[in-house]
Amino acid sequence: MRSSDRSAERRGLLIILSSPSGAGKSTLARRLMAWDETLSFSVSATTRAPRDGEEDGVHYHFVDVPGFKHMVEEGEMLEHAHVFGNFYGSPAAPVRKAIEEGRDVLFDVDWQGAQQISNSVLRDHVLSIFVLPPSIKELRRRLETRGQDSAETIGKRMEKSWDEISHWDGYDYVLVNDDLEVSFERLKTIIAAERLRRVQQPGLMGFVRGLQSEFEEVEG
Repeated sequence: MRSSDRSAERRGLLIILSSPSGAGKSTLARRLMAWDETLSFSVSATTRAPRDGEEDGVHYHFVDVPGFKHMVEEGEMLEHAHVFGNFYGSPAAPVRKAIEEGRDVLFDVDWQGAQQISNSVLRDHVLSIFVLPPSIKELRRRLETRGQDSAETIGKRMEKSWDEISHWDGYDYVLVNDDLEVSFERLKTIIAAERLRRVQQPGLMGFVRGLQSEFEEVEG
């Protein structure tokens, strides 16, 4: 059937989730992965040494500095950054392969990474979503109640949050996460709709041509 043929030919999405720490991005990402098991996280490349238990290609792609810089120069990184003396980046090849196979890839990056990816060679398949907290008071409360950070670290995260929030308008969609269940339902709706974009359905051209041929046969 034509409908199943078109479905099989869907291109994958490059889904970017960004937010200030504590807005709920990680929780939403986990729910997305449980909702659709075909979703996968992008595996970053890094120049830092592997830690105990980390596997190459699973936790990170471990590369040396010359190799990393070569990938950047050759346009093989969708985004990259220098953090605490090491380079980190998102290799384009595995993401491109996933997109061609109709598999969506999830990215957890900040606004700078999102901007680089949105301007990359795969920009036509990017879906970027920014998650906002309902208030700054609630953002601090969430950071304090999750019990993962010291008061000093929470203070630093709060200082950084405004810079992150100020880039909200660089995203395709913005969710105000005042209710997790509602936000998750909206997130699923966004993804479901974006999967139907014309650019995501390469089989449509052939399908329409088939309809035209049928029309000519019927009317001829």
